[in-house]
Amino acid sequence: MASRRVLASALRFLERAVAASSASNTRCFARQASNWTPHSTTHAGKTLALPSQRTSRLVGAAAAAASRRAFSSSPASRHGHIDKPKAGEELHVTFIDKDGQSYTFEVSEGDNLLDIAQANDLEMEGACGGSCACSTCHVIVEDEAKYEAMEEPDDDENDMLDLAFGLTETSRLGCQVKMTKELDGLVVKLPSMTRNLQASDFK
Repeated sequence: MASRRVLASALRFLERAVAASSASNTRCFARQASNWTPHSTTHAGKTLALPSQRTSRLVGAAAAAASRRAFSSSPASRHGHIDKPKAGEELHVTFIDKDGQSYTFEVSEGDNLLDIAQANDLEMEGACGGSCACSTCHVIVEDEAKYEAMEEPDDDENDMLDLAFGLTETSRLGCQVKMTKELDGLVVKLPSMTRNLQASDFK
């Protein structure tokens, strides 16, 4: 009976240890260990100094354990980030919002319309994060010649465009349109509203 209680106690201890064994907790322990480690102790009425070398090893071991803790991290999202174009390499794109206001920006080759709009605080949602899984970055290309200069939409984009509000013959998803020299001077219009339907809604 006693051995069962010991085993149960050990299991509970292990469960608590696992729950508390995050990298941040371990690093916190390592930092605090240096403050908690005593430099002397009292035994039989006498004050005895602890060897400093042993103290350093204890703190070092805790720090090493923290550094060995495996953890994962996600890369920082760059959605909506664009770099300033180099001098002489500027491309121009104009957005017309749902109220008819025009906004023209100088951008770099390779920038997509969703990132350009969001970097300049225009009202373009991009609910799926630019992964071509929704229609909330729907834009309407004003110039048919510019539309023809774009790469043709793939099946995924066409599927999402079918969900877009106010679909036209020159509709595209902003996340899929990258600026090129051929698209310099592009003008796109934002629809009066969008539908926040995503591909996952139909699975």
